[in-house]
Amino acid sequence: MKKFLYLFIALTISISASTQVIKLGGEWKFRVGDKMTWSNAKYDDSDWDQIKVPSNWEDEGFNGYDGFAWYRQKFDGTKLLKEESYYLNLGNIDDCDEVYVNGKLVGVSGSMPPKFKTAYQTERRYLLTNDVIDFQGENLIAVRIFDATGGGGIVEGDIGIYRSPKSRMIIDLAGLWQFAKTRNEKPLDASAEWTKMMVPSAWEHQGYYKYDGYAWYRKTFTLPANFLEKDEEIVLMLGKIDDFDKTYLNGKLIGKTNDGEDYGASRSFEKMRAYTIPEGLLKKDAANVIEILVEDMGNTGGIYEGPIGITTRTAYQRYFKNYNADSFWKYE
Repeated sequence: MKKFLYLFIALTISISASTQVIKLGGEWKFRVGDKMTWSNAKYDDSDWDQIKVPSNWEDEGFNGYDGFAWYRQKFDGTKLLKEESYYLNLGNIDDCDEVYVNGKLVGVSGSMPPKFKTAYQTERRYLLTNDVIDFQGENLIAVRIFDATGGGGIVEGDIGIYRSPKSRMIIDLAGLWQFAKTRNEKPLDASAEWTKMMVPSAWEHQGYYKYDGYAWYRKTFTLPANFLEKDEEIVLMLGKIDDFDKTYLNGKLIGKTNDGEDYGASRSFEKMRAYTIPEGLLKKDAANVIEILVEDMGNTGGIYEGPIGITTRTAYQRYFKNYNADSFWKYE
């Protein structure tokens, strides 16, 4: 029987191998209300309140308040190295959030009104890419939160910036994707309502609790300037998906996983997805688009565990040299 995989995995992160580099627990700037200009790194927040992080804002002088509020905190980018990979851990947030670093959106959990969906049970771990961080000086984190009832805010966790294990990816695709529910396997039309979804992380952890059925994931990316053609195969790695998937790159089906079993018998959700990218399919001078149709039969759903990205066949084999070969699906 399929397990309830509430692992709270928001990125391809091994907790035991992660090291906190910058501690962010303590006093943050805080203000109730909601203005998108508050995400701007240059915004003057000198007249804002101070609040302890982590804590429930109702225990910090805002008793009975439900609604929007913002947190802001600075960190020193000179303590970070461009050669390393980092993520921001904000622990558990009640109820939903959007997180900006230097004005750029780096993560979301749940959904804001008018289509409110809580994600209070999910630990927030958001990838910090090099294009977001100012390694030469001061950086600004801004957290937009909506709380529907009860407590609110950044309520618990070891808040900070962590170094994550080295990635063997040529292109790391973990982070924000587009997401849309659908009634069937047909492609979505132009009227589809897309929302943001963190990958990897089960969609139940991001406001779609108890949703079973079909959904599309979409990610647009460009090749890095130093991307070179390899003398070996290039592989798209999509981690684990619950339950079935059909994966397209630039409109071409490059992989699918479906063992044909019914709910309770299927083990597809345990399989690591790794699909060969056909030669010449990646565009060097234009945007590339990955589209993944996911079907979930029950309990947890979506792209719930990494790694997520593009790598070489050799790196892929080294990465998983300790995995059983039966854990992978190949698409011929």
